[in-house]
Parts: sequence; structure tokens; C-alpha cells
Amino acid sequence: MSLRKIILILAAAILTATCSTTRSLEDGEYLLRQNRIKVDDPSFNASELSSYVAQRPNSYLLGVNPFLSIYNWSGKKTDGFAGFLRKLGVAPVVYQPSMVEESIANLQNHLRYIGFYGSQIESQVQVKKRKVYVTYYVALGRRYRISAIDYDVPSYGTFREEFDADLPNSTLAAGQYLSESALEAEASRQAQYFRNQGYYGFTKSYYVFEADTLSGDQTARLTMSIRDYALGDLPSTAQEHRKFQLGDVTIAYPDRLKIRSSVLENLNTLRPGQQYSEADVNTAYNRLSSVNMLTGVNINMVPVSEDRIDCNISLRSARLQGFKTNLEASVNSTGLIGFSPQLTYYHRNVFFGGEVLNLGVKGNFQFKPGGDKRAYSTDVSVTSSLSFPKALGFPNRLFKGPYLPKTDISLSFSYQDRPEFRRTVIASSLTYNGRFGPRWYYQLTPARVNISRLYDVSDDFLNSVVDNLYMLLLYDDNFDVGISNMVYYTTDASAIPSTPYHYFRFSLDVSGNLLSLLNPILPLAEGAVHSIWNIPYSQYVRGEFQAGKTFRFGHEDKQALALRMLVGIGYAYGNSISLPLERQFYAGGAMSMRGWQARALGPGTDTSLKDIFTIPSQLGDMKLEANIEYRFPLFWKLEGALFADAGNIWGMPGKGWSEASEFQWKNLGESIGLDWGLGLRVNLDFLLLRLDGGIRLHDPGRDAGDRWVPVREWFKGNYAIHFGVGYPF
Repeated sequence: MSLRKIILILAAAILTATCSTTRSLEDGEYLLRQNRIKVDDPSFNASELSSYVAQRPNSYLLGVNPFLSIYNWSGKKTDGFAGFLRKLGVAPVVYQPSMVEESIANLQNHLRYIGFYGSQIESQVQVKKRKVYVTYYVALGRRYRISAIDYDVPSYGTFREEFDADLPNSTLAAGQYLSESALEAEASRQAQYFRNQGYYGFTKSYYVFEADTLSGDQTARLTMSIRDYALGDLPSTAQEHRKFQLGDVTIAYPDRLKIRSSVLENLNTLRPGQQYSEADVNTAYNRLSSVNMLTGVNINMVPVSEDRIDCNISLRSARLQGFKTNLEASVNSTGLIGFSPQLTYYHRNVFFGGEVLNLGVKGNFQFKPGGDKRAYSTDVSVTSSLSFPKALGFPNRLFKGPYLPKTDISLSFSYQDRPEFRRTVIASSLTYNGRFGPRWYYQLTPARVNISRLYDVSDDFLNSVVDNLYMLLLYDDNFDVGISNMVYYTTDASAIPSTPYHYFRFSLDVSGNLLSLLNPILPLAEGAVHSIWNIPYSQYVRGEFQAGKTFRFGHEDKQALALRMLVGIGYAYGNSISLPLERQFYAGGAMSMRGWQARALGPGTDTSLKDIFTIPSQLGDMKLEANIEYRFPLFWKLEGALFADAGNIWGMPGKGWSEASEFQWKNLGESIGLDWGLGLRVNLDFLLLRLDGGIRLHDPGRDAGDRWVPVREWFKGNYAIHFGVGYPF
């Protein structure tokens, strides 16, 4: 198909998508095409008011909503094929005049809430060819600055003293603008403070604010009062605010849940006789909830006297044993098929202390059906891990917050069979996982050991890399001992986020430095490098940083624009020239450059590695990648995606890589791979299945001057299809 025909088809599709958007409307109905909000003060962000407009129009991207057009293709029919089109598409938003008045009331209420009193709002409705455009003209009302704050607070007991102690933390101060939102925020903050001081049941409903705005100078003298009875109650119900101490503390759980009582006692921070504190209750809740075998934690406080409150904790257990499966698959234009099945057995209470045992088998198989019998790759690994709900070696009392670190001990064995060689890897690690707060996560691995052995190396492979020192050392036996750290920040930690969010992740690996202290007594292996058990040890530093942000927009925020960038770099020194094979970067695959199969892109513009490996195994010391993806709903549980990826891997300059493989600023543009593609997802809320097809636009693996892939060759060896679980980023 010629480029001209493709352009004509795309133009026709766009034209079709932009036409007939009112075809399904009944007589007298109009399509709400757009809402506009214009504020008389240019410093005010009018977009903050858009969510308070009662009726929102259909969403559009570049003026187009193809799903609205699909719905309108049904005309006014509702059955048969027309009914199917209506289910596939999105119904037009029919203009409702009553919604305009409701919107005006909503806007006025919100403006008053944020401190603009007496705001005036007018609406203008324009009709163009059965399409309605509504404009809201907002004249902001008067604002008052707080001139002074008076306090009317109970003086019995220690209440007034505690109020005065907290006053420096108040969010209200003279000079600020008066608003209901600010008053409510301060009442909520201060009520929580008092609950942490022992005042169980103390809420913002005890607060009353009065503002005197009669001075005539647009200032307000504010009086904050704390009453002994809640808003809506009669003064006759008034009672002094009292502090509570914990009475009996009980923990109940099903008989089938076999767990050592000492484990729960160590996790629970609530003790009889201590002063009630909401913060302590939340700490106990979070610590108990962190145990994987528990699916529910309920803490019920029951006042039993004027100053004592009993605490009843009830626990629900999860399924203690079971299996988990996972599958990823891909196919590219050369007919190479790859799939990665995984089966894991888990036990969430193996030693009756909340310890989680995982035993897994994972495979990664690549082959060409009916093709070259040497075009295959088999990776099989057996993994085991044991997770403890505490930091081994450290008592729980050292950790004061609601989040306790966990300890993971892992051991794995991997076997790799390729036409070029066979390889085994034994790996073990000790890792502490924890959180600094609701958004910060960390992993600290103070001990990590990898031992890899290479054997049955083919003569053809040795001859192909004999002149490349880096490649020769890369595919060699290796002893890797080091530490690893990872810090992760996210505003939404759910498996399938449905809200706008952003995140960043930084990881750092350092290996070989402690072993280098033993160099005087370690024997020298071939190549004048120090070795352990006749295996050279690795010495390197490796860092990786990635950041992402996902925006939500459109009707009910069902559409999303996801962005990600990734930077990785590793540097071998001392006892090593190259990074270990497991620590190298690669590009391509279901979670990376989707126009390529995993490890099929790079390094740089080097094309020689394609001739060395029957199955792609292209690796590098550095990686740069950027991704963008537009996600939109289709129908039922189906979602669509339009994406583009850019990136590659490179070798570190001065490490023996070929010139085409090395990272060089002067030819960075030529060495960047570009792809675009479409995706289809099934979003089951708890699980997302994903199918992505990527097409190469700029391929650094092609000859110079021919790296831009023409349209006629998109489906001739320049695409890849991937199946995965979860969003790619």
C-alpha cells in the first residue's frame, strides 16, 4: 500500500469521526459541545472551577471523539446492529438547561467556600447547528483578610494548656484570607491533635467560628470557640472533654488461624493503661495489616467509664496456601516466538508467625517454528524466598512509626541453554523492605551473591568475539558479591491505578569493594584478575533512575496520558572490565521498546551482534528511554492504547566496545530507536491483560542512511507483538 493511499484512508477516517455527531439526537435535543468559564480576575485559575459545572460535554482529542461518532452511526435505532454500535460507542451529552442554573449555584457555593463572598455569575448559551456552547462569566466576590483571632476555649483540666501548646502549629494567622475551607481544615487538624492527646471522640463538630466583617476595611476579626457539645446538639447535652486511658486490650481471630501469640503482641502497640491516642491506634492497625496472611483488621474502641476505654481487635485471615501464575508472550516479524510462563506456590504462615514461603518455577522460551533448529533459547529458573513480617536482627521497638520493615531471604538457580553456550547462575540475597510513609518505599539489600558458570561454548561463538575483549569477558564465569538499594516514591501504589499519579524510582548496586580488600591474599586468575574458587569477582557500580506521570481527563476521567523516562548507567572498574551479564541493560520487550523483541535493540548503531547470536542478546552499559501512551476506554472491560517509545542501549566509552556500540553525543540522534503502536487491554479491576503491537519508525540497527523505516516496510520485518499483565508503566 502506497503512502498516498494510507494518508487518504487516515484523512477519510478523521473526516468520518468528525461528522454526524448529532445524528442520534431526538427532535428538540441539542448536543452540549463545550463549557467555558471566564473569570474577571486573570490571576485566578479558571480551570479550578470546571469540576463544579453540573453537566460536562463529551471529551475530545484534537477536536475528535471517534466513539461519539460510532454511537451516532446508529441513528435513532436502538436494536440489532444499531444497538451494538451504541454499546461500542459513547452517547452524546444532551444539553439540559436546568443544569446551567445548578452549575451557577455550585460555582457560587464553591467560591464562597474558598473565600470569595458575593460572587456574581452569569451564563451565555450559544446554539450552532444543534450544538450548544455554554459560557459562564464569573465576577469574583469580596475577600476579607483576618485582622485578629480570639479564642474561647474550655479551661478545665489540661485542655487549655494543650490548646496553647498546639497554637504555634495552627494553620490560621492574622493577614490570611478568610474562607470556610481554611476554617474547616484547621478544625480538622486540631481535632486530630486532641484525639492524639487522649480525647477519644473529639471532632471538628465542637468548633464554632464567628467573623466580624463590619469594620468596613475588608478585614474580619475571627473568634474560634470550642464548645462542650457538638454541632446540632442542645447545650443541655454538654459534657466536659475527657481524656481516656486504655482498659482491656483483646485480640480475637479465627481458630483455624494458627499463629504464635507473641507475634501479634509484638506487632500490637496498644497496651492496657496507656493514654488513648488515635495515632497509636493507626500504628497498630498498619502494623497488623502488613502481615500477608491477614485480610482484615478491625479495631473497635468501647468507652466503659468516664476515663477508660476498652480496645477490641478482631482479625480475619486470608487463604494461607495456593498457587499464582503469570504469562508473558511476544512474536516479531521474523517469526521468532517467545513466552515466559511462571508458576508459584505460596504459604503465608509457614512457621506460624506470618512468614511467607514462595517456591516458583519460571521459564523463558524462544524459538522459530519450522525454521532454523538452532534458533532457540531456553531459560529455566527455580526460586525460593522466605519473607518475615519483621526486620531480622532488630527489635520492633526500634521502629516507632506505623510501618515495620520486612525481611526477605531468597535463593535461586537458573539454567540457560542457547546455541552459543550453556550457563548456570546461583543467586542468594538478604533484603529489608519497608516504607517511610504512605508514599515512600525502600529496599536495602546488605548481602547479595551471584555465581555464574559458562560451559559448552561453541567454537563459532568464540571466533566471533575473539577480537572483542569486552564481549569475551562479558560471557565468562563470574562471582558477584555486593549490596543494593532502591528508593521508590508514588502517589498511587495500587496495582491498576485509576487516578492521576506520578512516581520515581532510583536503584543503586555496588559490588566487589569489600572483596577488593582481600586482594593481597586472593589468587590471580587468567587475565591478571583476582578470583575466588578460580572465578573472577566483579567490581562495579550501577545506577538506574526512572520517573513517570499519568494524567487523567475526559468524561469521568476515563482517558489517560502516561509518560515515562528512564536513565541507567553502569561502570566496571578495579577487578573488572565489564559488568556481569545479569547487570547489563537491554531494550525491547513488553515493558520497554515495543517495536522490538526483548534484547533485540542496540547497542548503539552496531549491527554485528545480530550475526553473533541466533536469538537476540544485545546488551549494554547504558540505557536511555522515553515512553508516551494515550489510554482510552472502548466498551465493557476493554481499553485501547496509542503509544510511542524512544530509546536504546550503549556501551561505555573506553571499555573495549566497538565504535558503533559506544555512547557518543555526536551520533545520539542516529542511535535512538523510535516506534509507535496500538494496544488492547482487558481491565478486570484486579487484573489487567495487555496486548501491544509496536512498529519501528527509526531503527539504529539498519544501515546508515536507511534507518527511517518506510511505511511500505512497517509490516515486513519491522514490528513486534507482546502479551503482558499490567500496564507497561
